[in-house]
Amino acid sequence: MNDRMFDKPVFVKNGRSLIEEIACLEDALEFLYEWPKSRRGPIYETAMKACQRAFEGDFSLSGAREAFATFAKSANIFEEVTTPLPWMTAPKPGQGGIPA
Repeated sequence: MNDRMFDKPVFVKNGRSLIEEIACLEDALEFLYEWPKSRRGPIYETAMKACQRAFEGDFSLSGAREAFATFAKSANIFEEVTTPLPWMTAPKPGQGGIPA
């Protein structure tokens, strides 16, 4: 198992209707690297530093996840997922996993 996986994923809105699952440190860093420079600020910088330090082993993974979630909330892209999304549920046996 990847030792950089978050204990619980963070879901963010990426665009108007797409919800993206950020499940590990690498996902969080990639998302932050792609964040528009014009929208970066102190909370973004804190999240970036926390994730980079966690990647280097100088900061806890849970702290990096929390910093990323705080950034997502401040940027108004955090998505609270209370029910499983379609890709999170296993197909029923015998159905082949392909919806009709």
